Amino acid sequence: MLESEEAARRLGVKTATLYAYVSRGLLASHPSPHGRRSLFEVDDIERLAVRARTGKTVETRLATVTTSITQLRDDGPAYRGVPAVDLALVASFEEVAERLWNVEPDEGPGPRWEPLALGERPEMGASDLMRWAVVMAGARNPLRADLRPTSVIRTARQVAASMVDLLPTASRAPVPLELADGIDRPGSMAERLAAKLSPAPTGALVRSINAALVLMADHELATSTLAVRLAASTHADLSEALSAGLGTIAGPLHGGASQLAYGLLLDAERMGVEPALDETLRWQRVLPGFGHPVYTGGDPRFELLVTLFDQMATSEHRDMVNAIIELAAAHGLPAANVDLSLAAIAWAAGMPRDAGRTIFTVARVAGWTAHYLEELGERPLRFRARAVYASASPRTMRG
Repeated sequence: MLESEEAARRLGVKTATLYAYVSRGLLASHPSPHGRRSLFEVDDIERLAVRARTGKTVETRLATVTTSITQLRDDGPAYRGVPAVDLALVASFEEVAERLWNVEPDEGPGPRWEPLALGERPEMGASDLMRWAVVMAGARNPLRADLRPTSVIRTARQVAASMVDLLPTASRAPVPLELADGIDRPGSMAERLAAKLSPAPTGALVRSINAALVLMADHELATSTLAVRLAASTHADLSEALSAGLGTIAGPLHGGASQLAYGLLLDAERMGVEPALDETLRWQRVLPGFGHPVYTGGDPRFELLVTLFDQMATSEHRDMVNAIIELAAAHGLPAANVDLSLAAIAWAAGMPRDAGRTIFTVARVAGWTAHYLEELGERPLRFRARAVYASASPRTMRG
């Protein structure tokens, strides 16, 4: 069932027009058990969506992705109905992953997220190490073709833990745990990442990393998530599907956005805020860490993460980030997004430049696995795009 806002978005009309369709008998609405909003059958909306303005039936898309995992709303992503910004302060990343995977609470806490023995770590960067971990985890799994949910979820836990375990350790000191209720889990993924990425991890940093993992765990049909669903539709095993997601997220316009924002912070620290923003706009044309196609009024995930940044950063760090935000706003540039706050946390904690990309990648394994499981319940090979063939121009055909 679709809520009225989602149904209207699918049809490309306003909510008032949607209810006009109901009054004219073109659609049937159903009362929602959770409020005053009406619900609509997905099939009814799809049948109406394929009618062009001329009244002819047209093929608007070849596969409909209906999901119950994540909904994008004005208050940010909601994981199975609960806002991620609410979960980020009270739940561990592991608990949120279990929610995304639809593990029933009465089943009790899942097994610990233990890394696999994958052999000697090769000498390569963090992104390549994580991809290597996923490939090796698949190669070492004797029953990788077992696609039962329990088997897939067990593999997902092991793969995510292995991705973190392979990273070189930046700190030899134990992480001081002063966490909020619900996330004070020694040996958590957030604590492990803090020890891997920061030379001086603190409880405040672990809280920030945990919140970032939760907020970045899923974002509906992002490009990399769609790649995972495409692989799942062919019944590729989880490691193969995760590799499809990793290949897509590797691009600087997706997983690398926070790394570009980190570079902006370094430039502002080195040359000053105004010259740094001017030079970035000169060569990149946009400010990394600003603007979002979904949250045009401001990214709610940024608001939460920047609050955690304020709690762990020095006054100099806070002043500089605020100066960047204020200068951008004064010139009518888009509002800051979650990539800037993630970069600011990494920068303030002395983490490497690609730390935000690392956190983002580990987090997204949770969402990818949820979408992988959901796609296995759909008709296989349902994604089939069609090309519009255009012959080469006479100019290009000349020999």
